[in-house]
Amino acid sequence: MPQLSNRQFLEFEKPIKDLYDQIEQLTITQEKSKTDMSSAIELLQQKVIEAKQNITANLTPWQRVQMSRHPDRPYTLKYIEKMCTNFIELHGDRNVKDDKAMVGGFGQLDGETVMIIGQQKGNNTKTRQIRNFGMANPEGYRKALRLMKLAEKFNKPIITLIDTPGAFPGLEAEERGQGEAIARNIFEMISLKVPVICVIIGEGASGGALGIGVGDRVVMMENTWYTVISPESCSSILWRSWDKKETAAEQLKLTGKDMLSFGLVDEVLPEPIGGAHWDYDGAAAILKSYLLKTIQELKNVPAQKRVDDRIAKFGKMGFWEEA
Repeated sequence: MPQLSNRQFLEFEKPIKDLYDQIEQLTITQEKSKTDMSSAIELLQQKVIEAKQNITANLTPWQRVQMSRHPDRPYTLKYIEKMCTNFIELHGDRNVKDDKAMVGGFGQLDGETVMIIGQQKGNNTKTRQIRNFGMANPEGYRKALRLMKLAEKFNKPIITLIDTPGAFPGLEAEERGQGEAIARNIFEMISLKVPVICVIIGEGASGGALGIGVGDRVVMMENTWYTVISPESCSSILWRSWDKKETAAEQLKLTGKDMLSFGLVDEVLPEPIGGAHWDYDGAAAILKSYLLKTIQELKNVPAQKRVDDRIAKFGKMGFWEEA
């Protein structure tokens, strides 16, 4: 987790930053003057907790989007580091190359061997470029499918961690079959014989998310979003400007609460006070607890029934009217 001095704050998190600044000033004064200010510092620390609770309790859809993109938010490899032991990353799609935007491998959750796959963003300019900002190419989705099939071969549960602004839209990605790769993953994931749990840990945008988003359980972390298009892109299409992105976020109904009400996800997992970016260990513990419980539930269901339930689950999604 970043040190406080290196932390970045969103605009609506400014009250929290102001309180931390006051705590820092009191701490410096206490050290210099040798005066006990512990009671005042404790009071401010309590105010920090209250400020975090108040801010996260009243977030708008656009603010949820901003939280999902928070620079300090944990990404796939951070969750793996905090949750798993003996993780072995596997590389390559056996066709083109290894896509750094998609990571995956075998690891253990309290002794339970699982295959974990997810999109990975970077933490600085260099790594963001290497990871292509979490936007996978066709070879990334083909690598993911290869690893899923490997997990199925050895009868190991599959966990996918979704965090992407979308699949890479470049010309070369289309030339190498981006659409086919995502469609193939959706087709194959629906019939996997092992338990599949999909978790949206950040951004869940469009086909980039769906390419690893078909499972027995699909859940969202509290401060994430899941929809067919980003608010900015929606705004640019409808209003020819990004200025309406907040309105677009509202109309897209992209929050966990909205997705749960539509029946598109099964559960919304809470995050630590203030959001996952404040407590990596806490966020990972919440997710790990859910995964272990759900894996055991799914393992008690016969494989063919899991497949049938998965097909039924996704087959009944959506709203329509017949004229």
